[in-house]
Amino acid sequence: MLLMGTQMLNTSCHNSTTQQTTTTDTTKVVADGYDSTFKVEAEAFADLQLLRYQVPGFNSLSLQQKKLAYYLYQAALSGRDIIYDQKSKYGILLRKTIETVYGTYKGDKNSDNWKKFEVYCGRFWFSNGNHHHYSNEKFLPECPYEYFAEIVKNSDTTQLPKGAQSVDAFLATIKPIIYDPKVEPKVVDQRPNIDNVANSSNNFYEGVTQKEVEAFYSKFDTKGNAPSWGLNSKVVKVNGQVTEKVWKSGGMYGAAIDQIIGWLQKAADVAEDTAQKQALMLLVDFYKTGDLKTWDNYNIAWVSDTKSRVDVVNGFIEVYLDAIGKKGSFESTLSIKDLEETKRIEAIANQAQWFEDNSPIMPAHKKKSVKGITAKAITVIVESGDAAPSTPIGINLPNADWVRKEHGSKSVSLSNIIHSYNVSSAKSGMLDEFAVNDTVLQRMKKYGALASDLHTDMHECIGHASGQINPGVETTDKTLKNYASTLEEARADLVGLYFIMDQKLIDIGVMPSMDVAKAEYDSYMMNGLMTQLTRLKPGEQLEEAHMRNRQTIARWAYEHGKKDNVVEFVKKNGKTYVQVNDYNKLRTLFGELLKEMQRIKSEGDYNAGKDLVENYGVKVDPVLHKEILERFAKLGIKPYKGFVQPKLEAVMNGNDITDVKVTYPESFYSQMMEYGKKYAFLPTVN
Repeated sequence: MLLMGTQMLNTSCHNSTTQQTTTTDTTKVVADGYDSTFKVEAEAFADLQLLRYQVPGFNSLSLQQKKLAYYLYQAALSGRDIIYDQKSKYGILLRKTIETVYGTYKGDKNSDNWKKFEVYCGRFWFSNGNHHHYSNEKFLPECPYEYFAEIVKNSDTTQLPKGAQSVDAFLATIKPIIYDPKVEPKVVDQRPNIDNVANSSNNFYEGVTQKEVEAFYSKFDTKGNAPSWGLNSKVVKVNGQVTEKVWKSGGMYGAAIDQIIGWLQKAADVAEDTAQKQALMLLVDFYKTGDLKTWDNYNIAWVSDTKSRVDVVNGFIEVYLDAIGKKGSFESTLSIKDLEETKRIEAIANQAQWFEDNSPIMPAHKKKSVKGITAKAITVIVESGDAAPSTPIGINLPNADWVRKEHGSKSVSLSNIIHSYNVSSAKSGMLDEFAVNDTVLQRMKKYGALASDLHTDMHECIGHASGQINPGVETTDKTLKNYASTLEEARADLVGLYFIMDQKLIDIGVMPSMDVAKAEYDSYMMNGLMTQLTRLKPGEQLEEAHMRNRQTIARWAYEHGKKDNVVEFVKKNGKTYVQVNDYNKLRTLFGELLKEMQRIKSEGDYNAGKDLVENYGVKVDPVLHKEILERFAKLGIKPYKGFVQPKLEAVMNGNDITDVKVTYPESFYSQMMEYGKKYAFLPTVN
């Protein structure tokens, strides 16, 4: 999965003042196709800018396809509670508390403290909890606890999730959860030489150590076509024995999962063809049983469904929230195929075997036969769980290597999400501030969007799908452990970086000239060495997998190219810039690192993977960081973006759906409150 942060320079947008969050929400229905007058920006607060995206093509769907989309839309949002509980066992308790206060407090809403509380609400909803969506660090309200206690008491206290507690007792319970930075300080803690399980505050493990978890899963065979053991469960101790609480109907998260099942069954009844229906029913069976072999069967069926216009990702997917890379976070992405934009990514997918054969990796690590990669651009209808409000721009699934090898994969680019980013980026001054010279600046302005799209396409399409693990080597969650996610994202990035400077892309008609590749190299090195640091506070090191991946690649290439001055830091008027001096030698370096990254994965070389990440991908130069933050602050833009989701509304005639309309809410705050009322299916303790 590729996050938008990969190309932050191309996606930053201007800073608007924080809007009043109590204004009436409005929507606008537009005809098919992009509306050039559509307002992309929504609220902005803290370090966040909310954007909006359109769904061109939806109105051209048949009624059956619209019904299918509507049911899958409901299934996506029905799992929303799960991600809050996965990020913290207090997540739903806290969310219901702030929803009560935000929705029922009748006091002064113009005071500075109330506005600080509003910002906290926005940050909480954006991050699906009280840990920053990117840095994983706990954040606190800027309003004092005394004020928070006052507004809680002056809200409708009957709606608080306090059970039999008095309000005062309830406040005493939640005070440290909200205000003590030492309580659940980091949702994912990947520092070396510590217990990463015990020090991570997610809700995947409780009362167990990392050694106990690894010992528990060591009994499972992960060779060959083994399931992704542990993907859909919480690990706990019962009577002193380590065991799993499985996420399924009748199990943990059962109430929400039953809602998902109901909507999936309705969707299966109006599926576009038998292949799609079979896949949806297997997904239902997985949710009913929690059987991970059924999950694999579903993924095989889902990959085989290549003809449907409407498609969905729904399940426990990515493992970034788990420091040891086992537990899947709930997410859903509902989409329709973007017929025009698909042409570019299909052209790349059709050459997947050529890319594999011409990769610089060792021959033993290459796939002799790359199974069918279904590549397409998609128009997103809605995202939920771990995919929202902060969203990827590219997805390649399924994640199981053996399924990819034997059955293929689906690689998608989220075209309407990227469109909104590109519209907003026109208002950014990032390139003007950080590009080393006018040649680089103009090239990036001309080709930056295409360069980013091509790199995303290759990252997802031929990156994640490339290479193979050696026979007898176990899955990366066991071999590479807490470095697995970073190393896999780096490996996929390197595939894209190596091949973007290849004549092949010009020959197949997806790239006009090597200037596109140069724009990508300039952007990637600038971001990996400098500008992504705008997302960190002074003194912080890199924790998030994608940020680590980018710095590992950029720093390694910089260090290993020093003798030939391939890339250098230059000073102009007291400012630091990154300058690529030899693009061909930089490509060679990317190829060398790709070869090593694939070897590490294929052989399961934990120590080599750890050394790469720790030596190149974690540490931050405090002097350079300070300079970058000061320059960035003057631009007045937000480092992080996310989205208000479109809304599907069924037009009814009695019990029959006669049409489905897509509308575009303008307020993130209003949407979060609506979701909290409509899709709250889980108790506060699960």
